[in-house]
This record gives sequence, C-alpha cells and structure tokens, in this order.
Amino acid sequence: MKKILPLFLLFLTGCEYLKEKVDLVIVNANIYTVDKGFSKAEAFAVHKGKFIAVGSTEEIRDQYTSDQLVDADGRTITPGLIDAHCHFYRLGLNQQVVDLTGTKSFEEVLERVERFQRENPKNFILGRGWDQNDWENQEYPTRKELDKLFPNTPVALRRIDGHAMLVNKVALDAAGIDWSTQVEGGEIVKGSMGITGVLIDNPMQLIDSIMPEPDLETRVEALKDAERICLNHGLTTVNDAGLDRSTIELIDSLQQTGELSIRVYAMVSNTPENVNHYIYQGPIKTDRLNVRSVKVYADGALGSRGANLKEPYSDKWGHFGAMVTPIEDIEDLARRLAISEYQMNTHAIGDSANAVVLRTYQKVLNDSSDRRWKVEHAQVIDSVDFKYFGKNSIPSVQPTHATSDMYWAEERLGEERMPGAYAFKKLLDQAGMVALGTDFPVEDVSPFLTFYAAVTRKDIDGNPKEGFQMQDALSREEALRGMTIWAAYSNFEEDEKGSIEVGKFADFVIYDKDMMEIPVQEIPTVMAEQTFVNGVTR
Repeated sequence: MKKILPLFLLFLTGCEYLKEKVDLVIVNANIYTVDKGFSKAEAFAVHKGKFIAVGSTEEIRDQYTSDQLVDADGRTITPGLIDAHCHFYRLGLNQQVVDLTGTKSFEEVLERVERFQRENPKNFILGRGWDQNDWENQEYPTRKELDKLFPNTPVALRRIDGHAMLVNKVALDAAGIDWSTQVEGGEIVKGSMGITGVLIDNPMQLIDSIMPEPDLETRVEALKDAERICLNHGLTTVNDAGLDRSTIELIDSLQQTGELSIRVYAMVSNTPENVNHYIYQGPIKTDRLNVRSVKVYADGALGSRGANLKEPYSDKWGHFGAMVTPIEDIEDLARRLAISEYQMNTHAIGDSANAVVLRTYQKVLNDSSDRRWKVEHAQVIDSVDFKYFGKNSIPSVQPTHATSDMYWAEERLGEERMPGAYAFKKLLDQAGMVALGTDFPVEDVSPFLTFYAAVTRKDIDGNPKEGFQMQDALSREEALRGMTIWAAYSNFEEDEKGSIEVGKFADFVIYDKDMMEIPVQEIPTVMAEQTFVNGVTR
C-alpha cells in the first residue's frame, strides 16, 4: 500500500517541487543585458549552456532552483566580451619569443634579445613589439648591432604593428635578400650601409619563409596560452584576423575534444590555397567556431609609413605608402566572394586604401541584402568617403590605436587629415554601429583599455587631459555595445550571443567594479573576476 506524506511535509517541500531544476542560477546582480533597450536585470537562470530566464531576483528564485546558486552580492555582470579584431594564435606564439613591447630605446631592445638568448638558446631568434616612435631617436634602427651580437644566428624582430621587421645579415642571406631584390607592396629599406635590415610589409614574407615552423606541441601550447589570457580578461569570443587552414583545423579539433573552450570567429588568410578550399567547402559553423570570412590586407600600417595615403606623408614628402594587395586583385577577390557566402574583411589604414576598399564593396555588392562586409581598422578616412559606410561596410575599429598613435599621427598625416582619423563616433553615426577590438598583440589584450580609450580618448596616464579629438569619443553604452552585440552582429551571431537574453549562449562576465558607473580613471583597473562560457566558469 502506497504511503501518503503527511500534510506538513507536503507543505514544506511542495514549493521546491514546483520549481524548475536548472544548471545555474545567478541572483542579486547588477546585470547589463545589452538587449535592444539596454535594460537592466538582477538575476538569470542557465540550463544546458543557455539563458532560459532573465529578470528580478524574486522572479528567478520563485521559478528556478539549482545546485549552483550564486549570490552576486551586487556585482556587475555583462554579456561575454567579444574582441572583434585580434590575432589570437599570434598572441599565444608570442609567449615563446622575445617580448619587446614597451622598450624605450633600441639599446633596451638589444638587451632583451641578448638576455632571452642566454636564457632560451634558439637557432633562430624571434621577437616582437618594438616601436621606434616610443624612442628618443625615432629613426628606424639598423642591423649593425645585431650583426655584431649574432654573427651566426638569424634574428627577426617584428615591429609592434606587425608591418615592419628588423633582421640581421645572417637572416637576409638565408632569405636571399640583396641590393637587387625587388618585392611589390612594401619596402626593403636601404641606407649608407646598404640594406639596413628593416623590411616593411610584403618583403617580410621572404624572412617568414625561412623561419622554422612550430611543431604541433608548440602550436597547441600557444592556443591554450592565448585562451588563458583572453578568458582572464573576460573575452569569450575572439575574431582572429587571419588564420590558415591548418590552424583553423587545429582550433576546431581542440574545441571538439574540450581542450579549448573559447569561441573563435576565424578570418581565413588570403592565400589561393586557403581561399579556394573554404569557398569550395562553404562556411563552417559549430557552437564554438565560425569560419565564413576572408581577411585581406589592402595596405600597411601608419606607424611604419606603410599605410596608403591619397597625398604624401607630411613627414616624408613624396612617400605615399603602398597597397599590399594590388587594386585589381582586391576587386577580383571581392567579385569572387560576392557570389559566395563568405564575408570580406579588409585591413585598410590610409585614406587611399579605405577609398579603394569602400568603393569596391559598393560596386560588387550593389546594395545586396545583409552581407556585412567589414573594413578592419578604417583608420584614416577622407571626408568624401564616409558616406560609403553602412550595413554592408561595417567599421571594425580598435580604440587603443587612437591613444597609442595620437602623439605622432599628426606628424604623419598633417593637420588637414586629422578630422578623418580615428573618427569612431563619425563612423558609428554613418554605419549605425562599430565593432570594437584591440588588434592584440599589437595592443594590450585588455578590453577594459579598449573601453577606456573609446570613452575618454586618453592614454593610461590620463593624457591628454582634454582627450584626443573628443568629438569622436563613444558613450559607455556605445562602447559596451561595440564589444558585445554589435561585434556579434558583425559576425552574423547576434541571435546566439552578444546580450543576456533567453535562448542565447550563457556567456557572461562577473566584474569587481561597475565600468558603466565608476569614475572613468578607474576603468583600466577593472578586473574580470569570473568568465563563463556556456554557463561554466573558466
């Protein structure tokens, strides 16, 4: 005979039986949902990796129960942050080379290289991060000292933007580079000593071709290192701007086995092999990997004077920079991608390169519906070309570039071109959105520095006091949207991430401070206390 529970036990337990059991409940939080109305909430429930309810603490506690009930104690939560333009794999590889970021002189560069080689002897010394604009002597260095220090070991040191490289004679000889070598789309810098060792843009490929390929163990370690760094900063999705097939397949395999949890929007590197393979295969989409875009380089970088300008550089008369990819090749690829499902994401820094890219997009897309092609960087725009930005020419910009470049940008561009440089608000008003990223490891990984630079237009020391070209600062809401829902939209992923809404992946971050309310000078110190992907803390 079936036993009947006493009435008082039914009364005590009945309410819990009526609640839905879920994987995770967060209550008493300060939640910025970043939905269409930018609404606030206090709590949410997560089940099977997705948000299933968002509301007040009372509402969520009344309807749901979980073995994981987290009282946020008023802490701030946003959707997982998205870096719309970075070099994720390169960040990982950079953990294994000489770190030259922040060097204040070429002498310091040499000291770091010597110390690294003593502690980590290599047959080919690699480094990255120097920036002559940060030195008292802002001229390019030469290979003279490297030749003396390393007469038998090749050395290749990339500039911070990745668009210039200093190499020694051993490396030049191994790559077959001499006075007669000619390479389109860049420069082999020459001086009184002959070839100085500085290579800008395309000539660097000759050095790349002789570098030792990292083995599988090194590549896996690099991806895991990069993920650790990104998750610690609250990034749950990264847009890697340029990956080859083998790296994309390695990322996919690590995600499938659970060894890599971060989500990756992969831009395919523009080589014939990569493009042919992926256009033929079509887009690849899993919960963690999205392959549906091609990364193209129109020109070089402003800091290395490789950006292609309509008029000569103000500090190097007669020099216009260069198109890394010829105009006809950009147009041919654009026509090919226009009849595929792939997005075209083109690096364009100078006003001439931006004009080429924007007008090419307009010509081949002809206002076709919902293609969302992106202009990566959109750094210097002629006033006559802003009109080309819109639903199919989305600006993908990096706010910290503005605050890194502001002390020397006018020297390169002159006063007349500055109103169209780093014009994020103007781009937002024209296109209706901006996708925000860092371009790490060119800049620091921290999305809080991105947010700070976008809002204040100041460097980490709070300079300039009045802000840099403040007419193009973003509001805090615009900055957060650019790092979440607008970035997701630019990836065709706005229905699955970018806001805390029912049905979307439970990617979110718990912070130690409220970046939307604290004094702006405190924003760079914000920390991601916990980062969740699919409702699981990482």
